[in-house]
Amino acid sequence: MASSGPRERALTLVTQIRELPVQVIAVVALILIGGSGGAILYGDRIVEWIRGKPDYQLIDFDAEQARMYAQALVDLGHPEWEGRLSGTIEEKNTADSIKLNFTSMGIPSTLEEFDVPMFVIGNEPELSICTPGDIGEIFGGPAPCTSADFNRQIVEFTHREDFVLQGYSGSSFVRYVDNMPVIDLGTGNDSVDWGSASNVVGLVWLQPETESNTVLFERAAENDLEGLILINDRQNCDELIPDDCVPYFKSVGISSIDPIPDGLGFIMVSKNVGQTIVDEVINGEARLQFITDVNNGGTATIRVPCGIIEGKTESIVIFGAHHDTVYNGPGAVDDTSGVATLQEIARQFGILESIMGIPDLTLYFCTWGGEEEGLWGSREWVDKHRNMLEENLRLYINLDMNHVDAERNSGLTMFGNNQADVDHISGVVNAFSKAYPELSEKYPIDIRRLSSTDMPYNSDHAPFVYEIDEEDGEDKEYGRAIVCYGSGSAEYHTYLDTMDRFNEESLIVSGVIFGSIARYLAYGEAQ
Repeated sequence: MASSGPRERALTLVTQIRELPVQVIAVVALILIGGSGGAILYGDRIVEWIRGKPDYQLIDFDAEQARMYAQALVDLGHPEWEGRLSGTIEEKNTADSIKLNFTSMGIPSTLEEFDVPMFVIGNEPELSICTPGDIGEIFGGPAPCTSADFNRQIVEFTHREDFVLQGYSGSSFVRYVDNMPVIDLGTGNDSVDWGSASNVVGLVWLQPETESNTVLFERAAENDLEGLILINDRQNCDELIPDDCVPYFKSVGISSIDPIPDGLGFIMVSKNVGQTIVDEVINGEARLQFITDVNNGGTATIRVPCGIIEGKTESIVIFGAHHDTVYNGPGAVDDTSGVATLQEIARQFGILESIMGIPDLTLYFCTWGGEEEGLWGSREWVDKHRNMLEENLRLYINLDMNHVDAERNSGLTMFGNNQADVDHISGVVNAFSKAYPELSEKYPIDIRRLSSTDMPYNSDHAPFVYEIDEEDGEDKEYGRAIVCYGSGSAEYHTYLDTMDRFNEESLIVSGVIFGSIARYLAYGEAQ
């Protein structure tokens, strides 16, 4: 008999291996490749290969129930500004409501509190301009723009619609009587003469080349500006308000600023308001009134509720979404949509547990406060539970704006930093496409594999990727995460992020796909 070649011997070996118990095969395979580090790189994929093609079972998902969760959260917003700013009673009520929902699902829950750096808004900010009347301040007569200046003309701008505070703004008290100059600093780059705006108000145009809020705030502080006005001249124009750019909330990264200036008001205005200030104040006779009341040097208590389904092992899958919003809007999409999706997934797993029994893995469903101001909730939670996460975290699943606008739909992006997890996304997307062909066609999905160091640091997955292992350098171990982002919601961070355009149908896509990945990990061998 002729001897068999390498290919035939390999096929025979594969056949023999497949006949062995899974546990034995996995151990042998990992030992065989462990010497080269392959066990770390390819262990999950080898085990999946040994088991054969995964049989993904899709979870159920009730879009109407998700909408009800979303509406309930929006209704908890500030009575005037509508947001659920971290550290406020609105954020506390939101966390309490989520915890209560877990209890009603029959899922044990916890509620942890963390004191973190946070700005606190006092009185509502004011912005207006006054063109003096014709009486003038002659021979001790009435001062321009005072109540005695009967012919004065005042234009008051509407908070939230025409201007919004920026995160960690300080307090400014600029009145008409001060006749405060306003200096146009262009896009505010480092070649601009910021010193020319010392002790007065600076104005910067937000365009593609404009640097971050943090950089602008640092330059304004270093040059002793009295206030800083950022004009939105680049984003969400026309899609929201024709021929204008709505102001939106952005925060400042305070970790690089010490001390944080407390006497520097920082706001963003719409494009039309900014142009009015240029025309009437800088190039005209009008006077500016600019009043902000923000304490940015204190701390606030933020909350993290978690629903927990205990598994047979300590290996953990965590779903996360942030329940706080910007202060100036209800945040229906950012990120009420993610929190609503997470709660509906949790409800489905509560039902699954009653049918299928205890899962192999432990499942956490956590929502974070403090995301909008620096990922405070997830960062503090990771820091507190670091040892548990180092030993047991299998996967973190992030749901932040996993919503697709019905009209401005360009689908969803799903990505992760581990090939085995990305393979799971692809496999479940395949099953989803067969079960939901219309939704699959309506909401196309872009699947991406990123390296760990390329994972964006822009939402609550970041601490789970970068901060579980505090080491740096080549030996640093990165946590595994998968993330979903939707599309088309230009209203985010503005007063227009309401339930009016909320599209609960789109939540089915990420809810079913990411929920089904967790189901496979938790019940895979029992399906």
